[in-house]
Amino acid sequence: MSEVKLGLCGLGTVGCGTFNVLARNASEISARAGCELRVVHVGARRDNPACDTSAVRVSRDIFKVARDPEVNILLELIGGTDTALELVREAIAHGKHVVTANKALIAEYGNELLAEAEAAGVSVSFEAAVAGGIPIIKALREGLAGNRVHWLAGIINGTGNFILTEMREKGRDFSDVLAEAQELGYAEADPTFDVEGIDAAHKLVILAAIAFGMPLQFDKVFTEGITRIATQDVDYAEELGYRIKHLGIARRTDAGIELRVHPTLIPESCLLANVNGVKNAVLVEADAVGSTLYYGAGAGAEPTASAVLADVVDLARNLARVQKPTVAALGIAMKAITPQVILAIEEVETACYLRMLAEDKPGVMSEVARIFSDADISIEALIQKPPQPGQTRVPVVILTNKTREGKLMAAAAELEKLPSIAGEITRIRVESLDG
Repeated sequence: MSEVKLGLCGLGTVGCGTFNVLARNASEISARAGCELRVVHVGARRDNPACDTSAVRVSRDIFKVARDPEVNILLELIGGTDTALELVREAIAHGKHVVTANKALIAEYGNELLAEAEAAGVSVSFEAAVAGGIPIIKALREGLAGNRVHWLAGIINGTGNFILTEMREKGRDFSDVLAEAQELGYAEADPTFDVEGIDAAHKLVILAAIAFGMPLQFDKVFTEGITRIATQDVDYAEELGYRIKHLGIARRTDAGIELRVHPTLIPESCLLANVNGVKNAVLVEADAVGSTLYYGAGAGAEPTASAVLADVVDLARNLARVQKPTVAALGIAMKAITPQVILAIEEVETACYLRMLAEDKPGVMSEVARIFSDADISIEALIQKPPQPGQTRVPVVILTNKTREGKLMAAAAELEKLPSIAGEITRIRVESLDG
């Protein structure tokens, strides 16, 4: 095959970026693919002035692209899950390979789509679904193929990382930074997916499936957002030698697999602690290679287009050689994917940061210490500031040693029952990320 023909669905930010990068770098991309790559059919409800599609067939009905016999590879760049799911299924049914940047689609429907693709003898590839332009899926699937992955931890949502960076560097409040993120286009008008961790959970479940060779299980990911993080938590973390990052963590343990997204205190010397702004990064710990870090732009038109086109080139190389492309984009055949026990959050072991508002009077700290002692939880560090003039309550911050989450939950509940403790206790998990 001297020419591989592409059908591109969606002319939004990523779709237009992909079209433009392919047009700009056509000769280099084709040389790497071993054949010419050409967009022959675009499906979009409306034109985008940022890209010139005047020389290409354009359909307002995107399903015409999926049924076009001329198209070899369909690029699903429309987003969402309902229409995208129908589109990808239609493309598979018509014998087309699919490249998608749709994390929600893969996280929630990937198992069935990959099974359908395998039965049809085509591929579904999704490098762009996780961490934008960072080739983390290819790293796990190919570069680390000889390793047993122990764990991975990632900053995989740029919006949350931008907010926490601004809070730390400039002392700003969460709501203030969120409003700016929306103005800058980093966050949607409804920022729920970003700040509540749903976006990161979609990405984490994809990474875990590849790293541990297991089915995609989005419903098993423990997810906690950053809306309750206060500026004082960021400041106390700094005082203790930590920084707060919103992490997705997948870890293999003897008891099962941990899948969790939540705010996390990590040592300020850790590589991930120094990933700021809207950048993404994933730290992987594996048996043979040790720790490796993958860093870069986690979103945006051209960084994501870079990942989309990496998948296109992979597929085109095989098509140009009349070879069947790898069916299972998870890196192993679907029949080799094995179920894994996913640990409930109560069974996970972490250290913990707790911030509470306590009465400034004798005996309070001994009551707090007794509750921790009864729960068999060791205290590693404690910060208690003097009261401000006219105040009778003071913030108390406690850093515990590692213990089971269920114990920490029970201890926090007991602390909140004390008459000397006002309101809810803020809890943030702590990770060393040292292997």
